[in-house]
Amino acid sequence: MSAGSPHLIGWSGDAVADSVLAVIDADTAVIELSVWGGWDRTLSAQARTVLDKCLAEHPAGLIIDLHRLRDPQAVSAPLWLTACAQGAALEPPIAVAVCLPAREALARRLRRLGARDWLVLYATVPQARAALTGPHPLPDRLHLALPPDPGAAVQARSLVTEACAGWGLDHLGERSRLIISELVVNAAEHAGTDIEVVVSVRGGSAVAALHLAVYDGDPVLPRMRDPVTGPLGPSLTDRGLGLRIVGAAASAWGALPARSGKLVWAIVRARPAEPL
Repeated sequence: MSAGSPHLIGWSGDAVADSVLAVIDADTAVIELSVWGGWDRTLSAQARTVLDKCLAEHPAGLIIDLHRLRDPQAVSAPLWLTACAQGAALEPPIAVAVCLPAREALARRLRRLGARDWLVLYATVPQARAALTGPHPLPDRLHLALPPDPGAAVQARSLVTEACAGWGLDHLGERSRLIISELVVNAAEHAGTDIEVVVSVRGGSAVAALHLAVYDGDPVLPRMRDPVTGPLGPSLTDRGLGLRIVGAAASAWGALPARSGKLVWAIVRARPAEPL
């Protein structure tokens, strides 16, 4: 996962995964990842790529649905164990749940490999949802519902300012306000639906980061485009530069399908030149 590329789920330059789907729930911030088809090198590469992008979003939880995966030799087991270990190493940790029938060869191998110490197996996705969204509260976060109006960016910037002041992250305020402005303006202009902004803090006190999320009702994921410049050359007001500005200002960013549209997110961490 290169630092200069957007972490768009199902997007890898010019190819879209056709057997892997990740969808985030806007209310719970839990990602559900579904994998189907016969396990081979192509599906393995797709699943690894999408898993990396899911973990980069740092959700509240990750549900991996393998009910439609054909893996009679259970060779995919190390990937699911690795994903859980990576999630557990984040701050705050990501709870990972794997869903598949208990009698499957893959389930038996996961249990033999010590899955109880790394991940929890569930027979159904609803059981996993109940477990991940029940006893695991979301981190502190602020919500703001906005109309599809470019002027809504002003309110979004105010929310970010409030969050940075309350969580002691004023050093991230300038970049965070720039990013949230671009994301909200893009949602208002291209989606034209109601917008939800969610701002939350991630990480421990010494390495805290700001997580910015903008939900809209348009399922089409954004794409980085070549800017359309004016007669005097490029400027910050030219169309097509919004996501490039986000990419330059954010530590990581990307997009995910949501149940009623999409989520575009960004994580802002301190840079070496910024005082903590």
